[in-house]
Amino acid sequence: MTDVLVVAELIDGGLRKTTLNAISAALTIAKGTGGAFDVLAIGAGAAKAASEVTGYGARKVFATEIAGGYTAEGYAATVAQLGKGYGVVLATASTYGKDLLPRVAAKLNAGLASDISKVNVEGGKLSYKRPTYAGNVYATMEVNTPIQVVSVRQSEFEWAPQAGGASPVENYAVVADPVASKVQFVSLESVKSARPELAEAATVVSGGRALKSSENFKTVLEPLVDAFGAAMGASRAACDAGYVPNDLQVGQTGKVVAPKLYVAVGISGAIQHLAGMKGSKVIVAINKDKEAPIAQVADYFLVADLFKAVPELTEAVKKARAAG
Repeated sequence: MTDVLVVAELIDGGLRKTTLNAISAALTIAKGTGGAFDVLAIGAGAAKAASEVTGYGARKVFATEIAGGYTAEGYAATVAQLGKGYGVVLATASTYGKDLLPRVAAKLNAGLASDISKVNVEGGKLSYKRPTYAGNVYATMEVNTPIQVVSVRQSEFEWAPQAGGASPVENYAVVADPVASKVQFVSLESVKSARPELAEAATVVSGGRALKSSENFKTVLEPLVDAFGAAMGASRAACDAGYVPNDLQVGQTGKVVAPKLYVAVGISGAIQHLAGMKGSKVIVAINKDKEAPIAQVADYFLVADLFKAVPELTEAVKKARAAG
């Protein structure tokens, strides 16, 4: 029997939906081993986030309010102290999870399985599948410490379903850590957008260096993004060229996405980019080079000049949506 502690991720004083991907993995572990899972909401807005996650089947939800902004040093001791009562401490492999969990693992003297894509349970024993070499090879690993710390690739797990009922919520006190006083949260600069969040969107439209300028992203690509009601992404080359901000980068060193529909415009498909989106359910690519590597993973590949094809596609999408 293995009990799991899910560390929720908070955003703007509420629950970040990618936490539901982590809960999905926790459900697999708990059901496979006969255990249960609890959730810890920690940070500014913990009480609100805790209330948002009570309907997903957790045995209990803990809330730890910490004002003043996130620092891993300020959170790790509390997570580790609570985590001592569990077989697995788990969170999403977002920037937050990748930053926090290694520190938690160190405090627990626990092994860490990072960025996993699948949980295997055989005879009550856990193993984890994770991508290596930019997703071209998958490794299966076991963690042989009493407590296992695990981060979950959100694109590989569906959102956990509503379970009905409401889990009890309990306040959990902050655990003091001398290290926390040596780190000061100064400020957070985040980009606000009316479009869906990139890692959570059902449709993503991404542009590459072939768009040639930030102006073309605005005049050519953004109308298609908005016609779909999609999130906008970009290749690393486009971000490095300064066409769009780095927070839109999709790929091995950017954000990993797995939407229902991924539209790649003017993206050749370098291995690093494919690692961040090839889990998408349907992939559409527009590129004038018929030999572009992205053709190998695309479900639909249009060989065309993007400056002609994208406006035509935008109008077609608008008409289709207007027709209902």
